[in-house]
Amino acid sequence: MIATTPPRHYHKHLANQALVLVIKDIPFPFHIPPTAHQWTNDAVTHLLRSISRYTLQSPRSIARQNTFRHRSPLRQRNLNLEHHKLHNNTLLLGPAAHRDPLKAQLGPTKALEFFHWVQARFSFCHSETTCREMACLLARANQIKPLWDFLKQNQPDVTTATVTCLVKLLGEQGLANEAMLTFYRMKQFRCKPDVHSYNTLILALCRVGNFTKARFFLEQMELPGFRCPPDTFTYTILITSYCRHGMLTGCRKATRRRIYEANRLFRLMLFKGLVPDVVTYNALIDGCCKTYRVGRALELLDDMKRRGIVPNRVTYGSFIRYFSTVNEIDKGVEMLRDMQRLGHGVPSSSCYTPIIHALCEGGRVVEAWRFVVELVEGGSVPREYTYRLVCDALRGAGESGLLDGEVHQRIKDGIWDRYRSMMKVKPIMARKGYPEMEERI
Repeated sequence: MIATTPPRHYHKHLANQALVLVIKDIPFPFHIPPTAHQWTNDAVTHLLRSISRYTLQSPRSIARQNTFRHRSPLRQRNLNLEHHKLHNNTLLLGPAAHRDPLKAQLGPTKALEFFHWVQARFSFCHSETTCREMACLLARANQIKPLWDFLKQNQPDVTTATVTCLVKLLGEQGLANEAMLTFYRMKQFRCKPDVHSYNTLILALCRVGNFTKARFFLEQMELPGFRCPPDTFTYTILITSYCRHGMLTGCRKATRRRIYEANRLFRLMLFKGLVPDVVTYNALIDGCCKTYRVGRALELLDDMKRRGIVPNRVTYGSFIRYFSTVNEIDKGVEMLRDMQRLGHGVPSSSCYTPIIHALCEGGRVVEAWRFVVELVEGGSVPREYTYRLVCDALRGAGESGLLDGEVHQRIKDGIWDRYRSMMKVKPIMARKGYPEMEERI
């Protein structure tokens, strides 16, 4: 019996062989018989993703946490200025600062070479999936003009979903103007934008703070008879962006204006008959709490319960941070107990930390230690800074005897395990007694 490669692993085997040629910068051979390999959509897509991961991924993003939170750029990038700084060896900041310029140039070149090679040598017919992956690679490499040329050459395989994906990628990299130009080129590629395309473009503009253009597209969608009317997500994107950028400037007038605009959009959303979800309420409540408008935030919380929308941990966390900041600790504890009593979420370290800090600053050290014990019994580990603050406060108040129990050792072990998992500390450093930990805690 002849041993063969399993079908589910065959595309990865082919992609890994071709990836070696990309890494070594070797031209793809044309002497291979067309029947020697059977390229599939999965194999081509896997190789293009591998090229993007190897050449365009920043070294600082290796071993990063898998989380849904994304810190977007706060200003529009200038690719011409970045190119000029890169050639003049000037300090370059931003998303492109930690990329290897040789790899960033090699990736799109070899990807395009492979894209045409597999089509010419093996008569492979590219599909919408492979064209989308190739276009996304060019977008990640910030190759705007080659991207548009590639889309023109493969116009039959370009769809609305492909262009929307490109708009999203460009917006995440701080290229909102380029994302808007790509959106305008939909008609050139005979694609019709839908609600998801408009929402993606509005989010890209809001990420760089261009609220004027974002409102312009919203007003277009609100026109009578427009085939893509705004939905709940459209208003949620704008409300979230206004509240998130509300505290990014020292101008008090601008802060008030943004929060006012978020509240106005929320009322307009209700007037049009759209039902806000928990994300919309959480964004508006957080913005009101950060601007010390707790009365309005409490009204929104009551409105949530009246409409049957269940608050979650994020909702209560905004109130807990506010009450801890203004030194109304008892109200913050009351919010925490309400969340536990009503079953609206499991409190984590983000809920306990503001209360513990406020109790330590107010001299209520024993109560802070009780909350630390409750946090550990709930399965979480406090941050090193938080626990060090509690330990120093206990020693200063003459209550250091509380640190001799089992909880203290469990917290130290948990913090040290977090160090080892995140910083990849060698096991040889974990000596008996944790000397490095004892200096900090």
